[in-house]
Amino acid sequence: MARYLSKKILIYAITFFLAVTLNFVIPRMMPGDPIQSLVSRFQIMEGGSEILERQLILLFNLDEPLIVQYFNYWKSIFTGDFGISIMQFPRPVTEIINKAIIYDIILLVPATILSWIVGNKLGAFSGVNKKADNVLMPIFYFLTSSPYFWLAGVVSFFLGVKLGLFPISGAYSVSMVPGFNWPFIVDYFKHWFLPFLSIFLVELGGWAIGMRNMIIYERSSNYSRYMEALGASDKMIRKYGFRNGVLPQVTGLALRIAGIIGGAITVETVFNYPGLGRMMLNSVLNQDYFLLQGIFLAVVVMALVANFLVDIVYMFIDPRVRHSFAGEV
Repeated sequence: MARYLSKKILIYAITFFLAVTLNFVIPRMMPGDPIQSLVSRFQIMEGGSEILERQLILLFNLDEPLIVQYFNYWKSIFTGDFGISIMQFPRPVTEIINKAIIYDIILLVPATILSWIVGNKLGAFSGVNKKADNVLMPIFYFLTSSPYFWLAGVVSFFLGVKLGLFPISGAYSVSMVPGFNWPFIVDYFKHWFLPFLSIFLVELGGWAIGMRNMIIYERSSNYSRYMEALGASDKMIRKYGFRNGVLPQVTGLALRIAGIIGGAITVETVFNYPGLGRMMLNSVLNQDYFLLQGIFLAVVVMALVANFLVDIVYMFIDPRVRHSFAGEV
């Protein structure tokens, strides 16, 4: 197990290094000048714009060579000081991210886990029930082929606009003051439901199709036929088929986490939800180097940590992984 984990940690360390490097380079390859964009927001005397621009360049350390900026960026990662946002000047990037990341966690963690659980259960049921399969499979294909932003617009229109059951914008009503009290909690979850439902439905379709195909494969395998010949009950055969079929789904969960985070960007934009996804889009449009770097780093860390946790879970549910590193297989 130690060898398995050390190998995974090395892979994630290399991935993190490459992601941080790309995170530094890509924003600086974007066209435009964010400092001039910031200067244009201020009403200053004639001739003062050049002085202000120079002061801002010094403030953001953009006068230093790129290699120095690169090493400073690595230093900021370990100190937690990502500078000041250009778009929301003079707010610190860390403050902005800490406020937004809570909304992402509350949205993405339940959507990811519940879609995986429900999708696998429905897919397994579809794989062993022919009548249910004829009804459910078209639904699964429809859901998994639906773009996040399109399905978000559909649920927003019908459940929010037509039926008026849920709000369609923001994380809470403007009249509410955030706090741990029942009025705010109820109001927040009313705003939370439609973004959650959009991500949940798209992901559910993919998990269901994958599990349905795995169950059909497992039911036709030699061990299933052997158990059937020995007189094992259909319930027992399905149980072993599900346990074997769920292993690739766990691997798929690790691979899909990054895609779910990407889908959250469009969903949060549709619902004006104040998570990292919508903020990342705004930082790109406003050429906010520092906020974009901080958000992307937070997304990368979330994805890597989630994948690492999935790898640990996989090690416990599949003994072959542990035994392979112990020389038993």
